[in-house]
Amino acid sequence: MVVLSRIRTIVPFSAGAALASLLLCASIAMAQSPTPVDPQPESVQRFIAMFSDPDVQRFLQQQSQAARHVPEPPLEVPNRDPSFSEFTMRFRAHASALLGAVNSFPLEATRAWAIVEADIRANGGTRPILLIAAFVAAGLAAQWLFWWVSVGWRRWMSRASYRTISGRVVALAARFLWAGCYVLSFGLGSIGFFLLFQWPPVIREIVVGYLLATVIFRLGSALFEVFLTPRAEEEGGFRVVPLARDAACHWAKRLAYLVGWYAFGWVTIRLLDTLGFSLPARQLAAYCLGLVLLLIVIEAVWRRPSRSPSSQTSRIGVRARNWLWTSYFFAAWLLWVVGAMRLFWIAVVGAALPAAIALTKASVDNILRSPATEEDGHKRSTVVSVVVERGIRAALIVAAIVLLAQALDVRLTEMTMQDSPLLRLVRGLLSAGIILMIVDLAWNLVAVLIDRKLGDTEAVLEAGSDRERRRLRIRTLLPILRNFLMILFVAIAIMMALSSLGIEIGPLIAGAGVVGVAIGFGAQTVVKDVISGVFYLLDDAFRVGEYIQSGSYKGTVESFSLRSVKLRHHRGAVFIVPFSELGAIQNMSRDWVIEKMTITVTYDSDIEKARKIIKKIGLELFEDPEFKATTIEPLKMQGIDSLGDSGLLLRMKVMTLPGQQFTLKRRALRMIHEAFHENGIKLAVPTVQVSGGNGDAVGAAAQQTIAAHNVAIAAGPA
Repeated sequence: MVVLSRIRTIVPFSAGAALASLLLCASIAMAQSPTPVDPQPESVQRFIAMFSDPDVQRFLQQQSQAARHVPEPPLEVPNRDPSFSEFTMRFRAHASALLGAVNSFPLEATRAWAIVEADIRANGGTRPILLIAAFVAAGLAAQWLFWWVSVGWRRWMSRASYRTISGRVVALAARFLWAGCYVLSFGLGSIGFFLLFQWPPVIREIVVGYLLATVIFRLGSALFEVFLTPRAEEEGGFRVVPLARDAACHWAKRLAYLVGWYAFGWVTIRLLDTLGFSLPARQLAAYCLGLVLLLIVIEAVWRRPSRSPSSQTSRIGVRARNWLWTSYFFAAWLLWVVGAMRLFWIAVVGAALPAAIALTKASVDNILRSPATEEDGHKRSTVVSVVVERGIRAALIVAAIVLLAQALDVRLTEMTMQDSPLLRLVRGLLSAGIILMIVDLAWNLVAVLIDRKLGDTEAVLEAGSDRERRRLRIRTLLPILRNFLMILFVAIAIMMALSSLGIEIGPLIAGAGVVGVAIGFGAQTVVKDVISGVFYLLDDAFRVGEYIQSGSYKGTVESFSLRSVKLRHHRGAVFIVPFSELGAIQNMSRDWVIEKMTITVTYDSDIEKARKIIKKIGLELFEDPEFKATTIEPLKMQGIDSLGDSGLLLRMKVMTLPGQQFTLKRRALRMIHEAFHENGIKLAVPTVQVSGGNGDAVGAAAQQTIAAHNVAIAAGPA
């Protein structure tokens, strides 16, 4: 009990409970561990024996349970950015710590090596590097076994077709799966085989860590091999990222080096923490390892394959761009070293996000490209391509926003009164960005669906059929629906973005309603146009492609807007008519049309013969393949319409589909003229007869008058 009272007075409550729990776990681990080589001191034995006392164990359990119910004090996170002087002092302290780490690093390395040597002696003198090499060899053996077993799989992938979208997707999925299994076999053969045995803790951490780094390196190499496929031309494969062969080889190798070195550095820093290195020493090691990453990136930039001179479209030369990229990467590394992490992450995200979006778009377009999606040299987006490309882009932007929020210490879902106005603005901007991305994805999906439906209705069907009428109605209403949805999505996005910025949109909507009423009174004509257009569309008064006439306006309907219709006159002129000015509409493109024709024959013509000829011509035109699909009733003569001054007026009629009557009329009149001429039926023409008592005298007088007129013209003005 004396010992317990001393512990209670020396150690605080919560810290004492935690320390007691750790000591209890240590005693249990010591009890289960094999007998050490060196005998333990007597004081240590008494200390361990004390924990076997039931009273001591009961007390430690009570302290541990009580510590769980004690609420931890909230951490005070400063909400203001440090001033320039504070940042300078922090940098000075950081630099001093790094300089101190330079001096203390050998001592810490010696102490860490002593810990490693102790585990090596406990393991019988086996070095970690030998274990790593041995188990890497085991992993390579397991990998070779998988290579041999999967020979049929590889043969099928080499014969896979990449001509269709489904074939490319299946083949790429098979390649990704094979690469994952290939790396997994190495991991199971190396790490899995290592974990089958009992190893000292430090040896286990070192070997497993570097084996994990090796697995990450090989996984990155396999993924870059699938994405870039440097040997696609020789092996008949498919390259996901549309790059040239030299560029694909260059970036596949460099990116694999970057991933491997990063994994090696990450494992090394964690092991330094395990071996008891101080924070400045770990930071110093991390900066040195990061310098190697910087050199790899700069080497990749300067030695990347240049494009042909004909493809250079930028005004900045290759050398200038290389220097700009070098300056950027060095500046990012320097920001990391000096501890300006906010600026570092802003710089990284600002450069990486546009590149990732462009790379994603090019890759998705390359995978989902198809001759069916291209028309007149223009690519037509599909629903799948929009969902995949816009979805990945939205995910990248949302991930960048979340990363920046964590780097800037901005809680997107929380807001406190202690937040500064700048912090609230940043939170609102980040939230608004997420909202805009979601709305953009929804709008592009809707727009592609509408465009796809319009594309399906481009082919003209049988004139006058129900399908053709449905097609014209769809091409009339869908553009109006697209414009309406675009305005709706924009309004929703603006309102939600303003709400995320902390602006109360309720009064804004009420104010917008009042302003809308005022504008409505001032713009009654515009409102009248919009409402009239809605009722015209609801009544299905006209459709795109129909020929209408309203007052002095007539023409073919080309397109709509919210307030007007565009009419193309048959002579080429375009009328843009507001809906409120249309009034009554004469639609000349619905269902059917009757074309009436008249022809005048002489009074001595055989009318019955003329009727039979016209009927025969009408039947011939009705059976003609050129007019059969558009003729509803054949041409026939209705009889004598009137007795004219020069002959008998015969009336004919024919029923056709709208717009098809003019061609048939011209052909029918030509055939009637030829048939009447062959059968002796004369067409009547107007004539003028002049009669008098003495014809010769009248003719002589007329000739004298003409001669006098010619003499006057020849003489000219005096």
